[in-house]
Amino acid sequence: MSLNEAERQRTKDELARNLELSGLSEVAAAAALGYAPDRLRDALSVDGADPVDVWEVRDFVERAVRESGREPVAFTVLTEDARVRAEGWFPLR
Repeated sequence: MSLNEAERQRTKDELARNLELSGLSEVAAAAALGYAPDRLRDALSVDGADPVDVWEVRDFVERAVRESGREPVAFTVLTEDARVRAEGWFPLR
């Protein structure tokens, strides 16, 4: 699954906003995911990141926002339809 520049930017913005809504710092999120901080930053930047990491971070921040009692920002590129297509290209965790 390859994203164009506009899709990468939207996804990056949606990930950042949801991380902010979760109330977690990057350090806390990285630790919860078992990631090194650089790996989390790569996933949050989307560009050049492992797509499996991007999906895992997407799911993590969405869940963290809900667990904090808030409503997450909707993902406009990493949708459930896109998940089905992505699973055809690589195994998601």
